[in-house]
Amino acid sequence: MNPYRKRFDANTPFPFECVYRDTKSAQNELPDHFHDWYELVYIYSGRGSFFIDQTFYDAAPGDIFLIPGNTIHRSFPDPEDPKTSTALFFNASLVHSPPLGDAFSYLRCFEQAKRRKAYKLPAALVADKQQIIGFIDRIHDEETDKLPGYRQAVLLHLQQLLLLLGRTLNPAEEGQALSTSAPGWMTATLTYIDEHPGSSLGLSQLAKRASVTPAHFSRVFKKLTSMNVTEYVTTKRIIRAKELLMESDANIAGIAEQCGFESLPHFHRMFKKLTGMTPSHYKRNE
Repeated sequence: MNPYRKRFDANTPFPFECVYRDTKSAQNELPDHFHDWYELVYIYSGRGSFFIDQTFYDAAPGDIFLIPGNTIHRSFPDPEDPKTSTALFFNASLVHSPPLGDAFSYLRCFEQAKRRKAYKLPAALVADKQQIIGFIDRIHDEETDKLPGYRQAVLLHLQQLLLLLGRTLNPAEEGQALSTSAPGWMTATLTYIDEHPGSSLGLSQLAKRASVTPAHFSRVFKKLTSMNVTEYVTTKRIIRAKELLMESDANIAGIAEQCGFESLPHFHRMFKKLTGMTPSHYKRNE
């Protein structure tokens, strides 16, 4: 099963959604998925875990998860004590602001998370939880009441929340991975895939690097990520291709080769399957 691409309305004048204080079971959680919008998750109660990009995280009350666009992720609720959370989704264009004499960006906390590949702000590092909960509650109230100017109010509260998180101390890298759930060779493999998308990343090659049998590698990989190796590698390669299409002037054939696709037709086919558009159309519209 390929990662699910969660779709948002690309033409909406207000690219924002809030899923407020939601408690989900494992049965109704989305499978592995990614989307273009940014996602912020606040945990109120319960337990569980997240798989984000290449790392496994515990989830506990007070934790915040920062998920940039185009990042593979999945939530796993604890079956006995499922977590209750609010998720805020928004397009980066919503919070872009003109330069005001400094380099601050409302996306700073997400950019930092992506750069360090540390997508969790543990509760211990969240200085003012009640203020964060207050911003989320006011966003929900505005969306519920829909008074004149409610979208402007939602945006202001979202900006205040992102400003607060942008000023938060850097998230600690130590102690975030679920070492009890993911063996060291698995986390090392996920890091290797992320850093070497153009390399040979078949099951046999990865299992050899991890010094385990292909059968064991496949079984553990599927259990922890809910994807097989080919699905995961292809998705990571397409996500990297999207970044290169936006950030570089390289031609499409060069990007396909750089991301490990053996032929241009295969790249086109997989890109359209996972994004809904061709690479050239994606590049023109970004």
